[in-house]
Amino acid sequence: MNQSNIATSPSPGTDANELKATYSKIAWRLIPFLVFLFILAWLDRVNVGFAKLHMLQDLEFSEAVYGLGAGIFFIGYFLFEVPSNLLLEKIGARKTLARITILWGAASIAMAYVTTPTQFYIMRFLLGVFEAGFFPGVVLYLTYWFPAEYRARVNGLFMTSFALAGVIGGPLAGLILNGMQGVGHLANWQWLFVIEGIPSVIAGLFVLRYLPEKPVNAKWLTSEEQQAVTRALELENSQTGNKHLSFKDAYRNYGIWLCAAVYFCIVSGNATIAFWTPSIIKDIGVNNDLMIGVLSAIPFIAGTIAMIWNGAHSDKTGERRLHCAVATLIACLGLTATGMLLHNATFALIALTVASIGILAAFPVFWSIPSAFLAGTAAAGGIALINSIGNLAGFVAPYMIGSLKTSTGSLSSGLYFVAALEILASILVVAFIKKR
Repeated sequence: MNQSNIATSPSPGTDANELKATYSKIAWRLIPFLVFLFILAWLDRVNVGFAKLHMLQDLEFSEAVYGLGAGIFFIGYFLFEVPSNLLLEKIGARKTLARITILWGAASIAMAYVTTPTQFYIMRFLLGVFEAGFFPGVVLYLTYWFPAEYRARVNGLFMTSFALAGVIGGPLAGLILNGMQGVGHLANWQWLFVIEGIPSVIAGLFVLRYLPEKPVNAKWLTSEEQQAVTRALELENSQTGNKHLSFKDAYRNYGIWLCAAVYFCIVSGNATIAFWTPSIIKDIGVNNDLMIGVLSAIPFIAGTIAMIWNGAHSDKTGERRLHCAVATLIACLGLTATGMLLHNATFALIALTVASIGILAAFPVFWSIPSAFLAGTAAAGGIALINSIGNLAGFVAPYMIGSLKTSTGSLSSGLYFVAALEILASILVVAFIKKR
């Protein structure tokens, strides 16, 4: 498809600068709130990594039990993600995102009361079921507002929520674990689930009042701005070229499955830093909960900067493949070095930070690739299918790392396993994804 600069001639009476200002206005209105929602989702998804520091001893769970429980979230996520995104296209983003946010918050609160491995597995599975559809739903929702030429940087801004959640979540979890032990007859790890679950329920109710469905519903845009954005998107969608419009057609296209394979490899690294960073930092000799939380934020701060820069640079140059492949190569090198340097706290943390830079920088650029050949219903179902299959790595990686640590007594072998997946992503992108 010829991705011409839509902002240069979107509609009569609207110049490029005016439309650019409108997109900036939309971004400032939508992105911070969507980032806030995903930070809540991410905290409720990965706070089990911090709860693990005490929960395993209290409940007498093994590392393998933890790895399976952390990962089983993604089985529920996988099974319900495509239906959720197809439902979003029918009933709208507001209702879908509100339902998702309220239910995952309730599930997080309920995590505080698990006592057996079976209960742990069930609640993690349900958390995945309830959160399913949020991330691809937002990716799809943003295509209702921004044309292709803006999507890598817009996706990058939204996906800073991955990193910001790590920046915020680490110190917050450390404070809760340090300060809430024994309060109200609950353990500190129980309070972690409760305190981080309640805001999600409240935010879900607020979604219904704050999010407009599409530009035409945004009362904070003038009628001229609404028309200009709508016409620009209609123009782009009318120039579909080789894009797949139906889910059935997209389902048969090898590009969907190739993207899913690449995303599987990328997510394996993300799941590793999300669920195992606290354990890695503890393994290199840090025992204070608050200090673990603070140090856990460092890789995510660096990853946030890399994510924004890589997305913006990719949009500026129009190049996607190498921006994604180089990022996953850096991730591979960082994870490998982390596994080799676990005996040295300083160098291990530096290597983990390098890994986080590569992992997080790959995300916004990757999500610009499927939109090059998907539109309409195919975009709704295809994005969800790629995300759901890719997120199975969120099950595989934690489970493999937990199992390998149980059998070998070290995290190194698990980190090497994930590093191999990251280099595989680089190979797949360079060798099989076409230049567009």
